Amino acid sequence: MSGQDPAVDDAPLLTADDVTRVYTLGRDNEVHALRGVSFTVDRGEHVAIVGSSGSGKSTLLNLLGALDRPTSGHVRYHGRDVRDMDDAELARLRNGSIGFVFQSFQLLPRLTALDNVILPLVYRSSSPRERRERATAALEQVGLADRITHRPGELSGGQQQRVAIARALVTEPALLLADEPTGNLDTRTGEEIMTLLEELHRDRGTALVVITHEAEVAARAARRIELRDGRIVTEVAA
Repeated sequence: MSGQDPAVDDAPLLTADDVTRVYTLGRDNEVHALRGVSFTVDRGEHVAIVGSSGSGKSTLLNLLGALDRPTSGHVRYHGRDVRDMDDAELARLRNGSIGFVFQSFQLLPRLTALDNVILPLVYRSSSPRERRERATAALEQVGLADRITHRPGELSGGQQQRVAIARALVTEPALLLADEPTGNLDTRTGEEIMTLLEELHRDRGTALVVITHEAEVAARAARRIELRDGRIVTEVAA
């Protein structure tokens, strides 16, 4: 996405500009999930988006992850508007520039940890050997070198989340979106996962955006954005 022209290269990694998202339920029922949300995320930044259930966090995640388009307003990556991208371009953006970590891990149960991490690389023109080497290195980096042949059902919740993190980072994305990454974990394991995410963020220079309802998780970020009823109500730098 970079390397196009100086104006694009100098743009923030991610920009949300007056973004709205309206869902139509039936003939006369509209749900305004987002109402004029604007902020930027720079390269290598750590941002938390916090809010209670129904605040618009999940809707915003879908827009930031290029899984959906806004009803109005603009979401831009490196200065390029997602509304100007076709489906193939959006797929390349998601596979190449964005990594996802979900609360429910979303691992395929019949595949080993290694094969789950290899999946995002299947759509690239790399050889099977290169994919395996990169996936193995990613699992080693998250501390699972001795678990690469295990399936999700043979792993603890924390180990499954580590596999999900390795899968998200194996494509070397510029942006990592973590959706309630500690939501299904006990306090100690959640602390370990957040520490791991922050270490990878620092070591790789990957921008980290954490979607959370937990104040303790949000407080770890350099900047916190609070959503309420689809609007930003506070934005605080640490």
